[in-house]
Amino acid sequence: MKGPTPAWEPAKEWRDDRIVEQLEQSALYQDYERAFGGATGLPLSLASAGDGRFACRGKQHRNPFRELLARHHQTCATCLRSQQETAGDVLAGTHTFMCFAGLCESSVAIRCGEKTIAFLRTGEVATLKPSRPRFERIARHLKESGVDFDEEELSQAYFATPVMGPAKYRSILDLLEIFAGHLSLVAGRILLCNGNPETPNITCARQFIHEHQGEPLELKQVAGQARMSSCYFCKKFKESTGFTFTEYVARTRVETAKNLLLNPQVRISEVAFEVGFQSITHFNRTFKEITGQCPSKYREALPGLLAGVKDVRSSTKTGEQSAVI
Repeated sequence: MKGPTPAWEPAKEWRDDRIVEQLEQSALYQDYERAFGGATGLPLSLASAGDGRFACRGKQHRNPFRELLARHHQTCATCLRSQQETAGDVLAGTHTFMCFAGLCESSVAIRCGEKTIAFLRTGEVATLKPSRPRFERIARHLKESGVDFDEEELSQAYFATPVMGPAKYRSILDLLEIFAGHLSLVAGRILLCNGNPETPNITCARQFIHEHQGEPLELKQVAGQARMSSCYFCKKFKESTGFTFTEYVARTRVETAKNLLLNPQVRISEVAFEVGFQSITHFNRTFKEITGQCPSKYREALPGLLAGVKDVRSSTKTGEQSAVI
């Protein structure tokens, strides 16, 4: 017998790749991918969590040396196995993999609540300057692997490989982590706004919830907006959104709270009441159930925000520090 559906989880028919597809088609992602390639010379891709490959296939700014290596399946087989073996580690956040040829690829997790749904993945880049001894070791490895290659062509591509210092590469990953945080916020909104096909009545009910989320919302009240009985409304609402009425209202309020928490000047208690929670205890508990973190930890974990919060804290009086908790 199957156990009960975990709290706050969408219906099983909801697929993460639907969220990833909409993220990839969004103007936000496409503009960022284009700007990222122009600024760094590296390709960028968005891949679902089920895709164990790191390579940015079919993207601009591909590394020509890596392209030559990729012509031979056996050249990349060991790297691919190593990537798949470390896939569990990637779920924790950011992971960088270096292949036998000294090329680095990185993967930055995008989360929706507690679950990793996708990764931002960079193309290959060298963090060490190409040298003749390194090239000879690479060529020897290829020959021992039975790879037939044009050594002159490979040498030209190798010594033309872009080099990026470790400090600059780390800064690029920091930017990707910030962008991954933005995409996580968007993914949360997509999860709420996209489910199975819905009737105009359910659409009207969802709109009413979003417009009045800061007010007390009762099932009978919202069912009335949909012109349905409470019992029938609950059934059709769950079929359409993947959430019960109570779960949907809670998620709507938490998604709004995430945006408000970006402002370190606003107290967490103010955020809680602004989005419709009647007690800070209820807000903290619900926020943690949905995101996996309490509001204060979530705020501190926001990339690029923690330093700003510390600066504000250091400049406030002792009695005013609660304003940025």
